[in-house]
Amino acid sequence: MREAWEILTVGPDDADRAVLLLPGGANAARSFDLVMADQALSGVRLVATTMPGMAGAPLTGDVSVPALARTAGTLAKEQRCDVLVGFSHGATVALEMLLAGHFHGPVVLLGISLTTEDEARFFRAVVRASQRVGSWPMAVLLRLLPLVARFAKIPEPHKRDLIEDLKQNRAGDSVRVSGPYLDYIAADRDYAAQLAASGSAVWVVHAEKGDGGLTGAERATLDAAADVTLVTIPGAVFLLPDEAPEQTAAVIATALSTVT
Repeated sequence: MREAWEILTVGPDDADRAVLLLPGGANAARSFDLVMADQALSGVRLVATTMPGMAGAPLTGDVSVPALARTAGTLAKEQRCDVLVGFSHGATVALEMLLAGHFHGPVVLLGISLTTEDEARFFRAVVRASQRVGSWPMAVLLRLLPLVARFAKIPEPHKRDLIEDLKQNRAGDSVRVSGPYLDYIAADRDYAAQLAASGSAVWVVHAEKGDGGLTGAERATLDAAADVTLVTIPGAVFLLPDEAPEQTAAVIATALSTVT
């Protein structure tokens, strides 16, 4: 029987620094395998977790973004994590952890959507349709995800592991997790302004194409913030931890260097 919040740990238990990594939607903890193996993070204790309802992990309790952020905040404390990293859905959970005070320290947000406009229109349509007519539109989308991964520039055997994890997703669970996520980014809040005013060191990472992006207003707000660094990875990248692990690890290493 699998557990929600499955944990994968790499690195020495007595390491001076530790990082919590939250995967994107439909992904498991080992989606960060290539990042965790990068030499730039050698000697660091890296803790990745599969969140409830993702990649076949059990869907338990409240899976709203605030609830996930509370649990992840407890996990970060238990694992003595100095830096927080989130990708896509995981980045939104990391954002809430920071804004709600569940985590204090440098944060790396990979491929985050701060508003509905940032999120892919097709994904939004699938989730909302599934909430109205049943989960079959999401089931169709989930069948397509392994095909997307198959054609991505990802080395083996990591690509096989990623595809296997994507196949474990259940449509009903994905709808139950994705609906509250879309509600969160649709809220009447200026997340860019709140992030800029947080006072924490934050890195917001996007590819030139493929993983969503920021509106012009959001980019201007974050670019003007003293503690926020915008990072753009060249080219088209859909799965940042899998397709751009070296660049991702380099940003995390930079965040670690600021920890005192």
